[in-house]
Formats: sequence, structure tokens, C-alpha cells
Amino acid sequence: MMKGSVLMYLQLATVAVLALACSLAFASDPSPLQDFCVAVDKYDSAVFVNGKFCKDPKDVKAEDFFRSGLNVAGDTSGRQGSNVTAVAVNELPGLNTLGISLARIDFAPYGQNPPHTHPRGTEVLFVLEGTLYVGFVTSNGDGNRLFTKVLNAGDVFVFPVGLIHFQLNIGKSNAIAFAGLSSQNPGVITIANAIFGSEPPINPDVLTKAFQVDKNLVEYLQKLF
Repeated sequence: MMKGSVLMYLQLATVAVLALACSLAFASDPSPLQDFCVAVDKYDSAVFVNGKFCKDPKDVKAEDFFRSGLNVAGDTSGRQGSNVTAVAVNELPGLNTLGISLARIDFAPYGQNPPHTHPRGTEVLFVLEGTLYVGFVTSNGDGNRLFTKVLNAGDVFVFPVGLIHFQLNIGKSNAIAFAGLSSQNPGVITIANAIFGSEPPINPDVLTKAFQVDKNLVEYLQKLF
């Protein structure tokens, strides 16, 4: 009986270790098992990898790894006064399976990149021009602590994966920042859009109770989005 119990515990421990190894292996974008896996629309010789089909390596060209235009400012005339120019796998097919992407963020004076989260990527932000007030909020288990910093040209700040964060231009002139993200497709969830602009709308009673505000205000905000 003793030997049987020891064997059972060893088997359970082996299963636990394997489960942990698998969870770590899939905690981020998968590493390629070849030089590259350029994303492409499905065709006969394509291989499906992590949400994308891969082009036959013999058909790959330098253009698959190239994108221009990040020297051009984005349109910041919208309500938020900012514009994000993403360079993820959908914009640059050569990023597929490489676990990295990029974005240029332009800010009008007092414009902001509103509170949002990237469910699949950590973000490191580099300020090229201007002055930004940035911050992120920790999870419920950590007490929803707010970490903020004022960044000037040349400064860098990191936003941990999945946490709500924001950037606000507190200067009187335009600001430019570049963000590197630890996923080929980090995704973005803009908090206000998701809550008040979902399709179909969230039942106003849910949001009224969640935010402890008048139902008319919730319905007004839902109409805005």
C-alpha cells in the first residue's frame, strides 16, 4: 500500500509539472519552429498557426517584413484628441509568431489615449516629443493601486500585461509616443467603449448598480457610445 501511495503521488506530481509547463509555454505568443511564418490569407499550401495562415516560405519577400508611414502624424481631431497607428500582425504579416508589435500614438494638446487594456501584451512606452501624464491601475487583489508618472521626451514607462492604463498629453503642444508590445496581436479593450458601447447594450440596471449612479445617466452614456 505504501509503494502504491508513493507511486500515485509521483504520478500526480508529474501531471502537475506537465500542466505548469504547458501553461508557461502558452502564456505568450508561440515561438516559431522555423525562421518565419508570414501571415497570409488561406490558400492550398498554407499552414494555420496561432490564428493566421502561413505563407509558403518560398513565396516570402522582403515586403512581408516592411511597413512605411510611421513618420506621418495620425489624425487627432477626434473626441479623445489622439490617434493610434498600430503595426501588429494585421498590418505587418511578417510579425506572425514573432511575439512583438509596435504602435505610434499622436496626441493633440490635452488629448488622451483613454483608459484601456491589452489582454495579450505588455506595453513599453517611449516618449519622442511632448509631455505625457501616464498611469496604470493594479488588479482587485492588489487593491486597485494607481501608479502614475509624468514623462518627457526620452522617457520610458511600462504597462504590465492586462492592466488598465492611459496616457494624457498635459502640454500645450502636440506629443508623440511609440509603444512596443509583447504580442503580435496584443488586442485592445477601451474601457468606456466596452462598457457603454457594447453591442447589444448591457442592461442599464447592471451598470446602474455597478457604478452606483442614476439610470438616466447610464442610458445617456450608452447613447453617446
